[in-house]
Amino acid sequence: MAILGKIRQQSIFLIIVIGLALFAFIISGAIGTGTSTSDQNKPVGIINDEKIPLENFKTLVEQEVRASGSTTLEAVNLVWEQYKESLVLKSQFDILGIDAGKNQIEQTISSTESIVKDERFINEAGFFDFGLFSDFIFQMRDQNPTAYEQWKIQESNIIGSAKQSIYFDLIRSSISIIDSDIDYKHQLENDNIDIKFVKIPYSSIQDSLVSVSDNEIEQYIDENNDKYEFKPIRDIKYVSFIEKPSDDDENIIRNSLDDLLEDKIEYNEVSKLTDTIIGFKKTNQVIDFVDRYSEIEFDSTYLPKGRLAYEYGEILYNLKIGDVYGPYKEMGTYKISRLLDRKKNGSIRARQILISYDDGSRALNKKIRSKDDARKIARNLYRQALRKPKDFEILAINNSDGLASKSGGDLGYFQEKTINNKIFEYADKSKIGSIGIVETEFGFHILNIVDKQDILLFANISKKIIPSEITSNEVFREASQFEMDLSKSDNFNSTAQSKGYNVRDVRNLDILDENIPGLPKQRAIVQWAFNDETEIGMIKKFNLSYGGYAIVKLINSDDSGLISSSEIRNEAREKIKKSKKGDFIISSNINEESLEDLAAKNKLEINEASSLNQVNEIIVGAGREPYVLGSAFALNIGESSDLIKGDDGVYKIELVNKRIAEKLDKDKLTYQNIKQKLLNKEQSALGESILDALKKSAEITDNRALFY
Repeated sequence: MAILGKIRQQSIFLIIVIGLALFAFIISGAIGTGTSTSDQNKPVGIINDEKIPLENFKTLVEQEVRASGSTTLEAVNLVWEQYKESLVLKSQFDILGIDAGKNQIEQTISSTESIVKDERFINEAGFFDFGLFSDFIFQMRDQNPTAYEQWKIQESNIIGSAKQSIYFDLIRSSISIIDSDIDYKHQLENDNIDIKFVKIPYSSIQDSLVSVSDNEIEQYIDENNDKYEFKPIRDIKYVSFIEKPSDDDENIIRNSLDDLLEDKIEYNEVSKLTDTIIGFKKTNQVIDFVDRYSEIEFDSTYLPKGRLAYEYGEILYNLKIGDVYGPYKEMGTYKISRLLDRKKNGSIRARQILISYDDGSRALNKKIRSKDDARKIARNLYRQALRKPKDFEILAINNSDGLASKSGGDLGYFQEKTINNKIFEYADKSKIGSIGIVETEFGFHILNIVDKQDILLFANISKKIIPSEITSNEVFREASQFEMDLSKSDNFNSTAQSKGYNVRDVRNLDILDENIPGLPKQRAIVQWAFNDETEIGMIKKFNLSYGGYAIVKLINSDDSGLISSSEIRNEAREKIKKSKKGDFIISSNINEESLEDLAAKNKLEINEASSLNQVNEIIVGAGREPYVLGSAFALNIGESSDLIKGDDGVYKIELVNKRIAEKLDKDKLTYQNIKQKLLNKEQSALGESILDALKKSAEITDNRALFY
């Protein structure tokens, strides 16, 4: 009770996170471990006095890169967020004295699906047995120390989850719904009004009639700076010199493949004899030939027509076995292709109507129906499809379970081993147009065979289209010359324009950005821009990872900058402009006291809107206008409002009717049901807000940019 009282005293704790899934990615065994012995090994960050050791952080980043294939910086940001979430919650556990004992840990383990479904821990009665699990851990400790160390990391996660469970239960117990909450909610949803109104849109006033100064924008941002995010930003400009293969480069690569097609005679300097080199068209050692000359190794996969090079697919599909086609261009390579084999009708297109049942082992969109009922439905649909094959698509849309119903049951083209074996076996032996029933673990499938195509095996010799050394040297020369020219000139733009180069301006770089508009994955440029030794006006040449160079100039450095300032300034300008237009409209119509006079003067119609409530902020004929709607509820029946500035225009409203909902009877079951639903909704609605609140209140030192 003491802990609960502490929670009640602090409003920030009246926020809840949904479920225990949050700690599925918690930092295992990393919290509170590791020490810094030098400046180079200083922590990656400090969150509420908890240091994040660099060594542990790097290990987790490397694991994330290997597991997900993300870039290093993407992994850095993910691991950082995981650390931040775990540590801000850990600080609350410490404040409240929350710890997990054996019972809580056992309860958490017993609700972990991957553990309770492990056959090693299932007893003779078919249930999860915590005793078997404990024995297994003790045995692991003695016989497999390495695995036991892995388990200790997982155990740390489980303990964290158990603490969360306690924490969340305490929060849930502190949330309550009182009668006035229910009455207020009931009124918001059920009180409604009818109104008449005239709307004068802001768009009816020309922009030229209002002006917005820079000072007004600055003042607006200053007055509303609590809405915006401030942190260090940099502005740069650059010219890029991308290494691209020239036409001559492409011709050289194309001709090198052409030379491989036919037999040729070469003089052997060793034997002093002429040798006949068999070409790609006639060689019997096709795979060896590919391995010798191609930059991409031989692939034994049979391809359907849809996977052939788009522009040349028809030509390749119609080759005869032994025919060679090429060179042709595909996906940044030149290729020559020789058809080795063709499997007749190996790619099949079909439609299906799936009828699943409640005890099907892998039924999709399970219906509450027995297997016998599903069989009867399937047979009935099968008969309908046989009578009217052209209606198969409609039958699938109206009756099929699973996602295929949305596409009229179309399964697309499939090959052997890419679809359920029973479905493929039926489709393989059936003719185009045939309809039949197949039963699988998913349910009953009524199948319609739509089309069949051959699948083909090719031997391909591929060479990437890359710039030659001559081209690369020329790009380097141009970039270096531009860099030298800039050392003699103060004007980056004019120097670039004199040479016909395009200058890109990039605003609001963040210290942890990796991608720059027009230059993906250029972390080095961002690091240079934020380096303490880089001064405004400095210029530097960077090598691009995909070939080429960027000449970059730092043009602005702001260590307390407004993030996305250009977007915010535009937003501020529009809001000020609307406000000024509203003032203009009001001053022009101040003497129009009735809706009729206002409508007549502005050549507008009087609109009507009925049954409006305060939950739905939409006014039919006007759009989302919460302030205008609130003003309407404040009127008396028959009363007209003054001119009101809304989100999209200026309004004058007349309240036609107001209906106040009857109060709920607190003694009825309906009232208690509403109360319970409202409680559940409040608990769920708080959601991840606790993390946002804790993060905002946490003391955070972020050193990521020093290491990445």
